[in-house]
Amino acid sequence: MQKVTKQKLFELLLARHKDNPYAKLSDIPNPFLLKDIKIAVKRIKTAILNNETITIVGDYDVDGVVSTAIMIDFFNKVGYKVNHIIPNRFEHGYGLSPKIVKLIDSGLVITVDNGISAVQASKELMQKGIDLIITDHHTVGDTLPTALAIVNPKQDDCTFPFKEICGAQVAWYLCAAIKSELNLQINMADFLDLLCIAVIADIMPMTSLNYTIVRHGLKRLKQSNRASLKKLDEVLAKKFYVSDDIGFMIAPKINSAGRMDDASIALSFLLSKNEYEANDSLSLLDELNNYRKSLQEKISNKATQVINHEHNVIVVWGENWHEGVIGIVASKLSNTFKKPAFVFSVKNGIAKGSARANAKINLHTLITQCSSLLKGFGGHKNAAGLSLEEKNLQTFQEKINSLVIDIEQEDLHIEYECLGELDVSSVDLEFLSIIEKFEPYGLENKKPIFQISNAKILKSEFIGKDKNHLKLLLNSNGNIFEALKFHYNKPINKEFIDIIVSINKNEFRGEVNAQFLIEDIIL
Repeated sequence: MQKVTKQKLFELLLARHKDNPYAKLSDIPNPFLLKDIKIAVKRIKTAILNNETITIVGDYDVDGVVSTAIMIDFFNKVGYKVNHIIPNRFEHGYGLSPKIVKLIDSGLVITVDNGISAVQASKELMQKGIDLIITDHHTVGDTLPTALAIVNPKQDDCTFPFKEICGAQVAWYLCAAIKSELNLQINMADFLDLLCIAVIADIMPMTSLNYTIVRHGLKRLKQSNRASLKKLDEVLAKKFYVSDDIGFMIAPKINSAGRMDDASIALSFLLSKNEYEANDSLSLLDELNNYRKSLQEKISNKATQVINHEHNVIVVWGENWHEGVIGIVASKLSNTFKKPAFVFSVKNGIAKGSARANAKINLHTLITQCSSLLKGFGGHKNAAGLSLEEKNLQTFQEKINSLVIDIEQEDLHIEYECLGELDVSSVDLEFLSIIEKFEPYGLENKKPIFQISNAKILKSEFIGKDKNHLKLLLNSNGNIFEALKFHYNKPINKEFIDIIVSINKNEFRGEVNAQFLIEDIIL
């Protein structure tokens, strides 16, 4: 394994982005490369000129809430008031559904971050004489909804050159096209502060177009004039933002509203008009997020106890498990046991589930092969939602596992890719600055991780309120350092250890130090 010096680290990270065709914002693809977008903007222009009611239908996750916020903010800048509906997870279910159609009487409907699977709802809108424009980024199924325009880069005949964008990016591109059509003086870069949150939260590949948008967005997030983002900046007190700040601190707060209560709380926060509104909404989001954490822990513990470890795909279920947290539980189980995970909440004979995977296999493709057992499903390669009758759960568990019975372990879970063997003595502020220089990191552009081999354990202890985090004092070739492993409570009965680590900059009381975070322990 190669030794990673500062120079080597710089070269390896630089090489990741040397062929990016969208390295500058001025290079990013034109909105009109998206299929149907010309049809969409002409219909929206007509609606504005005729003073029709325009209703935005969003989704309850971060991507859907941000998509909705961008659309509302954009139309506010245009000077045109639009209606909006974000479905309640527990009352309406996902996206544009027949229940949502009942709330709309006339005008034009525009979906954001949903709609590509809304076949029945689209028919009902048509019967009511209401035009539908779908903007989405989820995998396109065999049957398309009935719509005036479908703007989704994943359509086979869409010429947009970069397919892996989130729902908020599609919505942002639609706004850019409307701006062009109406010849408006609106700076589309003003939305990058919100947009980068959605790209990170929806775990889009942090390469190419996404890398450039998020890189610029994180800078604008720090300088944002939005009351909500100024309040977050005050609370988080960061000198600058990195992708982990969004993924671990900001996105969970926004997500908690839709998971535990109603996503309109998060939307109100993002659209806060002043500091007082932002403060009130953020306090409520923090309460919901803390409740989410405690509930998630309880369900994770229950789910872990019923896993069949002989299976290549985890499928677990429980009565009335909270629908708002099963997606996070699925993600945690997938990462812990290194295989795809499905977690279902059963209520009144119906099982609603969330699936997560960090794998080479495609979740959506797998689920499609089980569609005869399902009431409905949607999603993409690494995340999906689905529902079925409770009586079919056992059959589904057997079927999904039969599809991957011969799959190699490395295809079930993508392991960490180390840059090389770390010389601990080389880790200083300059080393940390090189890592920071190439932010943001994410899917397909992982934060640098390194192996430290044969480190001697000088001290081992469990820390935290529940003693569920491992803290090690280690000696690597005479260099003594601390390393933390979060959510780990197994004693290590070894004198020497091999570990995989990432390195963060830790700022405490004005002092800056390297913090070694253990990603994996090689036992």
